[in-house]
Amino acid sequence: MLQKSANPLRLAPIALISLAAAWGLAFVIMKDSIERQSVNSFLFTRFGIATLVLLAIRPMIFRLITKELFIKAFSAGLLLGAGFILQTEGLARTGAAITGFITGLYVVATPLISALFLKKKISLFTWGCVALATVGLALLSLRGWSMGFGEFLVLLCAIAFAGHIVALGQWSAGRDVYAMTLVQLFAVTVLTGTFAFIEGYEAPPDNGVWAVVFFTAIVATALGFIVQTWAQAHIDSTKVAVILTLEVVFAAFFAITIGREVMTPQVILGGITLLIAMYLIVIKEPSS
Repeated sequence: MLQKSANPLRLAPIALISLAAAWGLAFVIMKDSIERQSVNSFLFTRFGIATLVLLAIRPMIFRLITKELFIKAFSAGLLLGAGFILQTEGLARTGAAITGFITGLYVVATPLISALFLKKKISLFTWGCVALATVGLALLSLRGWSMGFGEFLVLLCAIAFAGHIVALGQWSAGRDVYAMTLVQLFAVTVLTGTFAFIEGYEAPPDNGVWAVVFFTAIVATALGFIVQTWAQAHIDSTKVAVILTLEVVFAAFFAITIGREVMTPQVILGGITLLIAMYLIVIKEPSS
């Protein structure tokens, strides 16, 4: 009995580290694909496949999708979709490592959005993390006194992702997680599909892009959701958040080793500063 309960405790961190690595790798391998296929066409294909995979795994999930759940999950999904569009458009204009680092700012932006919309008090500790993250962002993205457009888009993506987290925190309690996720992925598919067909949908042009689409759809999205949900049932949510911030580290590692990106001392310092701010705020502010 003890052995059975111990196994998930050992496997969950390994599964989450693997998921963080998959997400970090996705930044790098998507870079080439979105140069050969439009951003919205790529995302529409990716999330359409991911939605179908989740539906195939649990086809009877429709029974749990009430009108209220659908409206709230679809609304949250639109924020998620906006985040992915902005992130991928930013990735097309800047490096994979920088995209990963700035995306991680959603961890710091989440309490700010909670304070703005839910009137939650921001502690001095959180403001310190925000200041530290701002320094890191400046080091990563400023070119002289102006921010690169790609970095600006990724910053907006981090804000959209933070808004999505806050919305889920308000709307997901007491509702089936799988059903909520399926509707959210459907919302992303509808949003990206709308833009893709307005622009003129392009199917993946070759086997290389199809491979990236299937990897990001199945491993990084559908399977990723299942792994994260399973892991959160076995280990503390703070530990889950800390482990998943490794996505940023993996993105930088794969960008250097596979993507052959060059990291200047300024970018390295900015990335480390952002990572410290993320870890501090995830590990939790001291209780007041």
